[in-house]
This record gives sequence, C-alpha cells and structure tokens, in this order.
Amino acid sequence: MTKSAAIIGGGVIGGGWAARFLLMGWDVRVFDPDPEAQRKIGEVIDNARRSLPGLSDVALPDEGTLTFHSEMSDAVAGVAWIQESVPERLELKRKVYQTLQAHCPRGAIIGSSTSGFKPSELQGCATRPEQIVVTHPFNPVYLLPLIELVPTDKNAPEMVEAAKGILTEIGMFPLHVRAEIDAHIADRFLEAVWREALWLIKDGIATTEEIDNAIRYGFGLRWAQMGLFETYRIAGGEAGMRHFIEQFGPCLSWPWTKLMDVPDLTDDLIDKVADQSDAQSGHMSIRELERARDNNLVTILRGLKAQDFGAGALLNAQDKRIGAPAEMPADLSKRVTTIRRAIPLDWTDYNGHMNEARYLQAFGDATDKLMEIIGCDADYIASGGSYFTAETHIRHLDEVHAGAKIHIETHVLEGKGKKMHLFHTMLAGERVLATGEHMLIHVSLETRKASEPAPHIATALGALADGHASLPRPDGVGKAIGTR
Repeated sequence: MTKSAAIIGGGVIGGGWAARFLLMGWDVRVFDPDPEAQRKIGEVIDNARRSLPGLSDVALPDEGTLTFHSEMSDAVAGVAWIQESVPERLELKRKVYQTLQAHCPRGAIIGSSTSGFKPSELQGCATRPEQIVVTHPFNPVYLLPLIELVPTDKNAPEMVEAAKGILTEIGMFPLHVRAEIDAHIADRFLEAVWREALWLIKDGIATTEEIDNAIRYGFGLRWAQMGLFETYRIAGGEAGMRHFIEQFGPCLSWPWTKLMDVPDLTDDLIDKVADQSDAQSGHMSIRELERARDNNLVTILRGLKAQDFGAGALLNAQDKRIGAPAEMPADLSKRVTTIRRAIPLDWTDYNGHMNEARYLQAFGDATDKLMEIIGCDADYIASGGSYFTAETHIRHLDEVHAGAKIHIETHVLEGKGKKMHLFHTMLAGERVLATGEHMLIHVSLETRKASEPAPHIATALGALADGHASLPRPDGVGKAIGTR
C-alpha cells in the first residue's frame, strides 16, 4: 500500500521534501497558499527527476502521486508523515500545528524543517506535543541525505525510532541530536564560517569568490567525504588525533578569528557582499546554478559510492533496500530483465547523451546481474570460479540522455559447458537504444584458465538457455561493424 506525506509550505525546502518523498514512491499532498506554488514545486521536482534517480544503480520505486490542496485539513487527511516548512516565525508555526492536529491522524509524525527553533519551543502550544519533532534537512533535500532529528522527552522512543525508519526508507541519514540546542549541530558550524567570512569581506581581505574558492578547492573536498575529525586525525600522521591536538592545539589561543565578535550588517556591508556575489555568479540564472550544483553533487556522491565511503555507503545501502533480488525468474521462456535504472548526470558526454563507454558499463552490469541470478555471486567467486568476457559487440541505435529510465533485457543464447553467450537489449520504454552481444568463458581463478562451472551454475544457466531457445533470434546477433 502506498504511503502518503503532507508538505506544509512549498518553498525551496518544502519542494525538496516533496521531491524526495515522491521519487521514493510516496504519495505527496501539498498545501501552500502561494498561487505560484505548483509551478515552483514542479520545477524543483523536475530537477530532482533529472538528478536523484541517477544516484542509484537500481530502479527507484514507482513515483507516487502529487496533489495540491487549498485547505490544510485536506492535505493532511490520512497521511503518515507531515513535513512543516513554513517561514521561521514561531507563532506562525504554532498556529499551523494547532490546525494540523485538529485534522491529521494521531499517529502521524509531524517534522519541522526549522533550522533554529528547538522542538520544545515548537511543542509549546500543541494539542499533542508528542507528535512534533525537528527534522532539519539541507538543500537540496532530494540529494543531500543528512536530517537532524531532534526530539524532546515528550516524544516516545518508539515514535523517534519510527521517524528514523521512515527517513532511512526514503534514503536519508537521520542524525539523532540527543539534546536540544539552538541551531542544532550542523548550522552552528555553518554560522561560524559565515561570521568569519563576513569579517574577511568587511576588512577587505577576501571577496566572496575568493572565500568560495578556498572552500571548494581545499577543505570542502575533504569535509565532503570524511568530515572534520577524521580529516584532522589523518593530519596528525601515524600518531593520530592526539599528535594533531598537541601540535595545533596551542593555535586555538592565537588571535586568528573574530568569531566572538560579529560585524554589524550595515547597508555598506550588505551592498559589498551582494555586489561581489553578483559579480561572481550573476551571469547564471538560479535554475542554471541549481543544475550546476546538482551535477557537482551527483559526481561527488557517485565517486564516494564507488568507494563505499561516507555518503556513498548510504547510497549503496539504499540500493540494497530498494533493488530487485537476484533470483531465477518464474517464467524461463521470457528474456530476463537484468537492469532497471536511470542514467546518471555523469554518464553523459559533450554531445549531451550517454558516453559510449557507459553503454559497456550498463551491459557489464547486466551480465553481472545474470551471473548472480544463476548463482555466480560473490560467494561463488570467492570460492575460485567466475566468468571472463572473451568478446563483445555493441550496437548504438538511439540516443539516451541524463535522467532517462532504462531497462536491459537479457537473452541467453548459449549456456553449455564453459560458454555463456548473452545478448542484451537496452530499452527506454519500448524504444531500443542499444544491443550488446557478449561471449564469456568460465574460468578457475586459481589457474586463470578455462574450467567447467560448478553443477548448480551449469544447471541454472542451462535452464535459462533452454527456456530462451524458443524465443526469436534477436536482430543483430553475430553482426560485426558493417560497411557500405
């Protein structure tokens, strides 16, 4: 049964929440009095459709249904999760909660996107304070996984665990903040950097662009994959964190920073920051900047995913949760769907379509899935047997672009003895994009020579080959490069 979430307030953050829930298979019900809300949220969701699915190497759940409601009471009817993202005014938020709780299910979780208010402040005038927690995200919500989950002692442990479960289900990382504190955890770091940056600009030491360059070309890259303390532990060398603190700890007493002294945001300083930012980025529209940001984030996150490290490990875990299991199909007479996925942003080239090397990667992934299905999985390979590709021929038949949803159907042409002869067809819906013909040989990883597969592998592969024998021979089998 499809779950549903209500989004109360559809600005940048609310739109990001809507996209995250929607693309993870939830029905989404939006309330926002802004007459432009449907357009604005639609644009955010379009960006999410272009970027989020490409983080996964498996198909995301079928997209939920998006609806817009003129009354808050209609938006929250029957939902399991309510995400409040209205402006940061405490009295407004409290008024919203009173309306929500008059109409929403008692078991629904109400999460607030607030970056500054503590949950006890939000719960102050609530009918059922135990329903309300802080769930503070980071923009773009549909790509960045961190959620600061801040409860109070009025929230039952079971409710907090349920909130963690739902956030994890939609591919996010709930960081349980165990004590209430202004601005939670992450924004306190951001505020410290922001204050120091304002002083550097005010004192004429650096411009907005120079400060951004210092972050994005230096420590920002380290922080993106290791955070603060692991980075500094490495800086301590073989002696680790203790040596780092001994070496650099005295610097904390040096007069480097003005963090305890905040510059007044005078009109002159505001103009200076705004003018420098315009000179830095004013040549790009907000949508162009968002797409550039999404391109960069997807590239970084997929790089971390390949290393199974940091946020990349979270993405791999999410793929395991939502991916189809590798098991023999019930109907052996049909081609096997080995891959369902979206094309990532970093798979495209200067022509704006998928790089030719990625076709081979996609077909290689399809071969790997077929191997898993017949039992040639990680455990079998660890025991000393595997298949090596001996020959490949790919035909590029149509274009495919970033964000496109593809699937690959695999036809087993031969599965006797040491040979595995496969024919993959890549499709977008009914449109054939490419085909890949592959001849593989079973080998012993000990001798690195051809060998007979284990009986259970041979039996499973043979069953697929026999079942596919009645299928029409695919167009393109046996073809080499044609010349006219």
